[in-house]
Amino acid sequence: MTPVVVDTNILFSALLSADGRQRGVLLGARDAHFYCCRFSIVELFKHKQKLLDLSRLDEGDILECLRILLARLTFHDEMSLSRASVAEAARLCAEVDPKDTPFVALTIELGGRLWTGDCVLVRGLRARGFDRFYLPQIIPLPSAEMPPGSA
Repeated sequence: MTPVVVDTNILFSALLSADGRQRGVLLGARDAHFYCCRFSIVELFKHKQKLLDLSRLDEGDILECLRILLARLTFHDEMSLSRASVAEAARLCAEVDPKDTPFVALTIELGGRLWTGDCVLVRGLRARGFDRFYLPQIIPLPSAEMPPGSA
């Protein structure tokens, strides 16, 4: 099973997307094991009100969606990443977006693939020789998997 590191923007999209594509992949992919940096949880809660406003869901529904999605992820403490992985990721991300260093470092550490919706990051990393991205097949979202009104 391929280790796939999920960038926070994918989690935001999974909670917000009307068509449920990212949600469907996170809930239905059987060829990948999904990982995420622990601080993504903080980012999600930091932007909770924005998620509520944009999703048009009530707080209970958005929290239930989040609970279901987070259950599919293995969280990794970015402080436990090896110095070598962090140094390589810092080199790759320096001129693109240093805030993505932990996600790239985790991808390197796990020998996996990075799933991000950040096209600038993808282009920048590819220009620097990093091309380990996860490009999922779209998986239809089973309607019974999420609360009403969340798809």
